[in-house]
Amino acid sequence: MSTATTSQTAKSARRPAEPTTAAGKAADYLDQRTSIGVAVKEFARKIFPDHWSFMLGEIALFSFVVLLITGVFLAMFFQPSSALTTWDGDLPQLHGQLMSVAFASTLDISFEVRGGLLMRQIHHWSALIFMASIVTHMMRVFFTGAFRKPRELNWLVGSTLMILGLAAGFSGYSLPDDVLSGNGLRITDGVVKSIPIIGSYMSYFIFGGEFPGEHIIARLFTVHILLVPGLILALVGLHLFLMVLHKHTQYPGGGRTDKNVVGYPAFPVYVAKMGGNFFFIFGVLALMGGTMAINTVWNYGPFDPSPVSAGAQPDWYMLFLEGALRLMPGQAEIVTWGNYTLSLNVLVPAMIVPGILFTFLLTYPFLEAKVTGDHREHHVLDRPRNVPVRTGLGIAFLTAFIILALAGSNDLIATHFHLSINEITWVFRVLLFLGPWFAFWVTKRICLGLQRKDRELVLHGHESGRIVRFASGEYIEVHAPLEEQERWLRVNFEAHTPRELAPAADSRGVKRKGYASEKRWHQISKFFFEDRIEPVTPSELAAAHAHGEHEAIEAPHDEHAALPAGAARTDQER
Repeated sequence: MSTATTSQTAKSARRPAEPTTAAGKAADYLDQRTSIGVAVKEFARKIFPDHWSFMLGEIALFSFVVLLITGVFLAMFFQPSSALTTWDGDLPQLHGQLMSVAFASTLDISFEVRGGLLMRQIHHWSALIFMASIVTHMMRVFFTGAFRKPRELNWLVGSTLMILGLAAGFSGYSLPDDVLSGNGLRITDGVVKSIPIIGSYMSYFIFGGEFPGEHIIARLFTVHILLVPGLILALVGLHLFLMVLHKHTQYPGGGRTDKNVVGYPAFPVYVAKMGGNFFFIFGVLALMGGTMAINTVWNYGPFDPSPVSAGAQPDWYMLFLEGALRLMPGQAEIVTWGNYTLSLNVLVPAMIVPGILFTFLLTYPFLEAKVTGDHREHHVLDRPRNVPVRTGLGIAFLTAFIILALAGSNDLIATHFHLSINEITWVFRVLLFLGPWFAFWVTKRICLGLQRKDRELVLHGHESGRIVRFASGEYIEVHAPLEEQERWLRVNFEAHTPRELAPAADSRGVKRKGYASEKRWHQISKFFFEDRIEPVTPSELAAAHAHGEHEAIEAPHDEHAALPAGAARTDQER
């Protein structure tokens, strides 16, 4: 065989085999022109930790996919028009009534279009689950500290997604133009008009004239099917990109550090789980849509500005606004110069209350970073008990949200339990101020108590129930020592201390610039970290194991610092 033939044979052996299947040829064609195979290979190797709480974000994502699928179907039949028409459908109580084209098309979708009612109900249930999963997912992120560096931007993206979800829900359930949604728009008109100076002009712009106007349904339709979904899709893409870029957070445990991820590769393990999760969520939503009636607009009737129905509430995620409006005293109005009325009875509950909530959500990561002075990257999550003030603040805001949501149903509570609606309203007013404070105090005490329990377990071990008698006649209970992994979990955290405050004047007696700001942040850090439980140090653990009475040992100050995440102890320290 010649040298040329040998060289050609060697090159043929090194050349990768050509694909033989249609799918393989298509993938090879695409890869040669886009080099997408490199990205797919890199993503397939991506490691994701395995924990059930990480599925909460997937529930939100897949619910949104179901929303898009059902929304496309509904958009084909819905007519967003406020023009009046007479409905000639088969429903006796509404046959021949004058109504808007939007309400008539909603009835046609429900009773004339094959599968229309099923799609409407799946769409509505998907919206409720979408918002519930977003809120629950954000609770998990907040309580475990997953918003810390480098994920502050992703927290802002997630918070914006929640606000856009509220906008999508409001614009969606306002489209049928029934009595319930019409009353919601009436409230919106009042809120907009309560804005000082520009309120009336904004109302005319939004509604196309005096309420209810003739353009609001068409404008809400555009917002609901185009503007908000487009923004949500863009932010979901950014959210997922940042998650992959920063790598996924993981719960504390043996071998898990800020420099690694312990879990399974995206392909095939995580992809298979995501696929199964999607079909499970789709199936549950379809089952709910087929068996659980929701938003039965034919029971409310077409919108008429004159009646206001009792016992009507918006979807659960808007109930806190409804409750805030119901709890606000109606006399809170100020008449200024020029006989101008400042409607605080609407402005405060509709603007200030949600403004406080959203401001807290958007700024908290930066507030905590400033208070702790911790600017390191964090990829291992906190145990909520180890950050009592953060956990307490989260529970306090959740308590306020629940109280406002219950207040939004004060009329139903009054009729079902035969109570005075005025007394219920006053109870909720008092609870709105005392409830969050009490919830914060109780939660903080529980977290500190759990930390003390962790210290006791590390130092003494688990109670075994076995009693031993010494020769001296003394009886003691034998404690079972903790396993290495369990002990590591209970001691490996950092107990932050309040910021140190330098003297007000320098060595020359001149008042330092910025002392007032430093003093203010010092007071805030005392609120966060004055009450704390230090993790068990190696010397304390050694003393507890060496002495039956567990005598206290004074350890150097630096021994109270927690071990870095994933750090291994020496045999002597153990």
